Amino acid sequence: MAQRSTALPFQRPLSFPICPPYFTEFPLVSPVSSVARPRWRPAQTLTLASRRTRSGTAARASTPQQQVEEEEVRVGEEGAGWGKVSAVLFDMDGVLCNSEELSRLAGVDVFAEMGVPVTTDDFVPFTGTGEANFLGGVASAKGINDFDPEAAKKRFFEIYLDKYAKPNSGIGFPGALELVMECKRKGLKVAVASSADRVKVDANLTAAGLPVSLFDVIVSADAFEKLKPAPDIFLAASKSLNVPQSECIVIEDALAGVQAAKAAQMRCIAVTTTLSEEILQQAGPSLIRKEIGSVSIDDVLYGCHSINHSK
Repeated sequence: MAQRSTALPFQRPLSFPICPPYFTEFPLVSPVSSVARPRWRPAQTLTLASRRTRSGTAARASTPQQQVEEEEVRVGEEGAGWGKVSAVLFDMDGVLCNSEELSRLAGVDVFAEMGVPVTTDDFVPFTGTGEANFLGGVASAKGINDFDPEAAKKRFFEIYLDKYAKPNSGIGFPGALELVMECKRKGLKVAVASSADRVKVDANLTAAGLPVSLFDVIVSADAFEKLKPAPDIFLAASKSLNVPQSECIVIEDALAGVQAAKAAQMRCIAVTTTLSEEILQQAGPSLIRKEIGSVSIDDVLYGCHSINHSK
């Protein structure tokens, strides 16, 4: 009588894709529907560390390649718990548009007209908090009395639009348009959610070659008293899109923006175009990437890789 094989199914050679792991198909989605979840194969969801030999002892990664594969499987399993995604909320300055340094230069010009010497570095702690706070924070740090933030903001916009944000000046980050379009192709809703006033949002998007019509919703600072790190702007974007907070992904570059996303109970992908990875980690983003061109559609849909490191 033939003996039955004692080999276990997971002793066969396996290949472990980085992300998403073990899916069989992507169901079709309509342009305005939520992204459907892939179907998973439960038979191959064990990490290399949990595989067993014929003797029953755990197999250990003994080569660099096996160690890499083990890490890939671990990362993929974390991505499997990412959850449903229906919308992406893009910050503007420092995410879609390479405009943070230009904004700081315009701020230096504003203070120069007042006879107050400042540097672009003075503005970094106030990045992403809205122009009034951006300018007012530096004024407070420099001990300027009788500073009028609204008048300074008005002059800031005049300088910025005239000198730094010329139409089609190419301030869009490489990969920004491509990611927005890929999100739309996957049926996700897309929004701009910025602490800047609408006049700057429109100017920056035009200068970056990103048509306003690309986005389902644009939320700017004009209608809000509380700006980032308060969650109000992101909550308003979620409501306008008619998408639950839990199904929104935020892409941010500023510490205040990451904090706002967390306060809104949204997952956040941070990019290191303005601040270092070490600083951004303080706010606990879901992922950290180098720039928007490094953010993949799998990062958005599956949280690949769902650990804090840039690539």
